[in-house]
Order: sequence, then structure tokens, then C-alpha cells
Amino acid sequence: MTAAPAIELKGISKAFGPVQANKDIAIRVMPGTIHGIIGENGAGKSTLMSILYGFYKADAGEIWINGTKKDITDSQAAIDAGIGMVFQHFKLVQNFTVLENVILGAEDGAMLRPSLAKARGVLKQLAEEYELNVDPDALIENLSVGHQQRVEILKALYREADILILDEPTGVLTPAEADHLFRILEGLKREGKTIILITHKLREIMEITDTVSVMRRGEMTATVKTAETSPEQLAELMVGRKVLLRVDKKPAQPKDTILEIRDLRHTDSAGVERLKGISLDVRAGEIVGLAGVSGNGQTELLRVLGGMTHATGTIRVNGQEIDLTGQHSDGQSRRARGIAHVPEDRHHEGLILPFSAWENTVFGYHRDPAIQKGPLMDNAAIKAEAQAKMDRYDVRPPNPNLAARNFSGGNQQKIVLAREIERDPDILLIGQPTRGVDIGAIEFIHQEIVRLRDKGKAMLLVSVELDEIMSLSDRIAVMFDGQIMGERLPSETDQTELGLLMAGVTDTQGKRAIDAIEENLRAKEAREASKHA
Repeated sequence: MTAAPAIELKGISKAFGPVQANKDIAIRVMPGTIHGIIGENGAGKSTLMSILYGFYKADAGEIWINGTKKDITDSQAAIDAGIGMVFQHFKLVQNFTVLENVILGAEDGAMLRPSLAKARGVLKQLAEEYELNVDPDALIENLSVGHQQRVEILKALYREADILILDEPTGVLTPAEADHLFRILEGLKREGKTIILITHKLREIMEITDTVSVMRRGEMTATVKTAETSPEQLAELMVGRKVLLRVDKKPAQPKDTILEIRDLRHTDSAGVERLKGISLDVRAGEIVGLAGVSGNGQTELLRVLGGMTHATGTIRVNGQEIDLTGQHSDGQSRRARGIAHVPEDRHHEGLILPFSAWENTVFGYHRDPAIQKGPLMDNAAIKAEAQAKMDRYDVRPPNPNLAARNFSGGNQQKIVLAREIERDPDILLIGQPTRGVDIGAIEFIHQEIVRLRDKGKAMLLVSVELDEIMSLSDRIAVMFDGQIMGERLPSETDQTELGLLMAGVTDTQGKRAIDAIEENLRAKEAREASKHA
């Protein structure tokens, strides 16, 4: 007899005012499988999973778990039904330990000591079983993003979840951390767990899932076996048209140097030197990509260049030195010099989440005389301009009066990009331009970046996605431990060489390592050939 679906949703609908987030959704997820759900930002993926996890109540429809109809009224009901969820933005208490976060809300009684002792034993067992090693006594704020995600998974498994929902789980991970996560998911699958993976990354869908469902504008458009589809077909199902999965650009025509950086140094508040003598030039009409594992100084470099923190050394824009330590060293002074900045962390540095979208479209530029009406801002003109930006960047829903926090992560990113790109800067600093952004929007954002380059703008790009660095950049600088390890042309390097530089391997060491790898491959091929001779 065929097993009942681990999850079956029937006729799920949900509206937020005039916005229909989910419309008559039906989906079946079989037990012991990894089921992907993809769609553009605003397609309704996260809303659907929030209904399954009890964060929202559906306006209509039924939820069936392992063949039994369930009334999931809140997250506790979902947990009782064996469902766990790992959110894109983690729900952890930063100044609590791993153990304290794991038992939070699942204590066995008023006395915490027995709960902590039990959790310690369970965590040790789970860590060994699923490669979820993490120090139980470590403070969350001291853990890497990848280890924080492991804590979220441990929380769900500690509550005995058989169904695990992961919302954009690799959006904040390095490639190595993402690969480790996939090994964890494969281990969970082997143990019979059912996993729902919400992602916009087609490579991940093809690599890790058994089945994939596609959503578009709140509706379920297709469910297919992953082995029977392709990235191109999935992209077309997502956006309703053919999508170019590579960056289409002509060779750069760089001109004069716009940005000069010499011996730039920065020490953080804890006394740790984060930038150790950075020197770099960016010319008009080129995109310089900064490759590196997160935490090696790329963020600090963008923050210094954007006027968000102080440093020593020299920065020149169009030949004119800018202040790094005095009263004129801030974001406003940088914008006045033609520097626009898309920060890596849109929630803390790119947006003010409780404020409306139209207000967020002018933050940093609110003193522009063009939007002034006497001593006040011309709010009507700002709203009209915000509406035009939202239409041009396909922000969904296209409502400038909505608070920024009510948009999906990808649509929040579009608001930040629209604000900075539309100011027509001389230099654009871009941190993680497509983090959490769907395939259709990625194509559009990449086109906009190339368009600005072709207008003669200087572009400095930071991304943990090596594919993005390789395809967008005209020149690549690799950072490790606050230093630039080397520069490469994309046409003259590959991900192996860049990966070695990202790990701190010098040029000479890297060449030796690559030669050794190639020699080993040749030897392996020779052995295989001799076996079949």
C-alpha cells in the first residue's frame, strides 16, 4: 500500500487585504523526500509555509499530515504535528547559549537544570548522527552564520520534528557552508525525515531535491520530478517567459581611474585589525568583483568606502582625496561625492523596516532640493517617484505605502537597489546584490549593473556567490584576512584558483596546488584507461 503523503495541502487560499498571496494551492509532499518549492519573490512561497507552520491562518483550505487532517492554529500546533521550521532570518536569542536557545519554549518544568542536562545529551547524539557539531555552551552572537543555522535545525530536531521546512537556507551561507548543509539534509532524508526546501537557486534545486513545485503569483503552476526537468524549464515556469541564465555583456571599455584606495586600514571596536593595508583601483566603465569567504574584510571595506566607519590610509575619488576620520566622513559626504552604496545587510543598514516603502526610497537623499517643497519634503512627488521605481524594478506588491518589513526579502532588496542605482552615481558599491532574490529579478539586477558599467560608472561588487563574481566582474580581487591576495581576469582563472586564494593560499602556492591537482587527475585518468585496455 502506498504511504500517505507526509504533507498534503488542499485548496489553501490566503489574502492580505487586496493582495491574494495564495490562491487555491494544492500540493503533496511524500515522506522521506526533499521537496523544493521555487518561485519569484512575492510568489507566495513563504506565506504558504507560514500557514503550514501556524504563523498565519488560511482563509480557506485543509492541511493533512501523514493522512490525518490537522487544524494548525499556531506554531505550537505545528510542532505538536511534528513540523519544524528554519526561517531565512534566524529566531535566536543572541546573548543566550546554544543549549539555552535549544530548550527555549520546550522546558520540562520550572527548574532549568534538568532541561539543560537533557538537552546536552540529546544535542550530543544529534550532532554525531547528522554532522550538526556545535559547542553547546557557545553564545549565539559568537557563532558564524552557518553554525547559527545548525542551532536552528537542532532546535527543530530536539522537538522531534519529522517534517523540516527551510526558508532560503543558503542565502547567508558561504559555498562551503552550503555544501555542508546539503550533507546534513541528505543525512536527515536517509533517516526518514521529510524536508521542504524553499529557495530561488536553481543549482540547489537540481542538486539536492527529489521533487520540485513551482509557484507564480500565488498559484501552484507545476510539480515535477527534479530528474525530469532542467534549470531552463524551471526558470521559465517561475517567471512565465524564457530567462537568460548567464550574464549577457560586452567586453568592458575601462577609462580613467575613478576610485583609488591606498594602504587602507581599519581596526574594529574590539581592537581587531579588519583591513590590513588594502590598495585597489577601480576605473570608469568596469566592474571589479571582490571574492572571499564572508568575514575576511569585504564588509568593512564597503563600510569604510560608504562612510559608515572610520579608517586610516588614502581614498581618492576622481583624483580628490576624501576625509576618512574627520567630521566630513559619513554617508552623506560620500553621496555628495558621487558614491552610492547598497549595503550587504539590507535589514540593519539598507532599510528602516517600520517605515513605508516610499520613505525608504529617499533615505540618505532626503535633502535633495528636487524633492523639497519649501522647508518640507514634497511627499506627493516622492510617492510618485517611488511608485515609478517600484514599477520599473517590479517590486511586489507595488504599493509604496506598505511598510518595508511587509515585503519579501527579494523585494526589499529591489527597493534598496532602486534607491541607489536611480541616483546615477559615479561609483556604485554593491554588497550581495542578489541575496535572497529570485531568478527573474537576478537577471534584471545583473542587467542594471552592466547598464551602469556601460554608462561609464565605476562598480565595486562584493558577493559570496562565486558564479556571480565570475560572470559579472571584469576584474576580480580576492580578499583573505583583511588583505588582497591577488587579482585575476575572469577569462584567465577558474573557481579552483579563486578558492585557493580565498583560503589564503598565495599565488605561488596556488599554482603548485593546481598543478598537483591536475597531475593527480591525469594520473587517475591514466589508471582508468589502463584498466579498460
